[in-house]
Amino acid sequence: MQEHGFSRIERAPAYRLVYDAIEREILAGRLRVGDPLPAELQLAEQFGVNRSTVREGIRLLEQSGLVERDGGKRPRISMPHYLDLASSASRALILHMVTFRELWEASMVLEPAIAERAAGHIDEKGLGELSRNLDAMEAEVARIDSGAPADVYGFVALDRAFHEILANVCGNRVMALAHEPVTSLFIPAGRIILPRLKTYRRVFDAHRYIYNCLAAGDPAGARTWMHKHMDDFRRAYELTALSLDTSLDAASLGMVNGTAQAHSR
Repeated sequence: MQEHGFSRIERAPAYRLVYDAIEREILAGRLRVGDPLPAELQLAEQFGVNRSTVREGIRLLEQSGLVERDGGKRPRISMPHYLDLASSASRALILHMVTFRELWEASMVLEPAIAERAAGHIDEKGLGELSRNLDAMEAEVARIDSGAPADVYGFVALDRAFHEILANVCGNRVMALAHEPVTSLFIPAGRIILPRLKTYRRVFDAHRYIYNCLAAGDPAGARTWMHKHMDDFRRAYELTALSLDTSLDAASLGMVNGTAQAHSR
């Protein structure tokens, strides 16, 4: 029997381990957006490394958008800009200065087709994922309706997750891969539209109708409701006074005809 050979395991540099440890605290919610990091000396003592190692780890966190500095003040936990998380395909679309209209037209082909296929391929596991997503979104809508401040970022993340689940269960990997850069670039638009138009329940209702069609094994119904949902998104975008033909980079910053528009974060 021929013996299998393994490559030598490479040890991660110490600064990368510092980065990984702090990242875990952020993702676990023990460090929240706006919280200051402990002083470099304190971190060095806790990790048992040199201050220069801690400094390199923090620099990597800054490059990832997880930490930011305000002048000479202590670094604070920050929310990465969506471009920091975008895939190379998403970045390419932005570099080509594609417009919201182009992105929406592509989604009107892709999203209804994905929903239609998902209705014929989804299993109990996929339905369970969608059901839990809907439960979380319904709870957030109820919280907003009661007068609590909206978690726009959290709601948009739930919206995106719903569409990603559909893409992953549709039974076509090419569709799923093509879907990712498109849905990523819709994130800024969602963050602009939701706080301005207060369309939280409208989004939830559309997702619920799509889910009901999937659960009933109704491909035509799923396609129809997804088409309505995406068309509704376009109308909402126009109601914010954003131009369909504005490049996505400008739209992501809330720029309309060269004027900055404030929007919730």
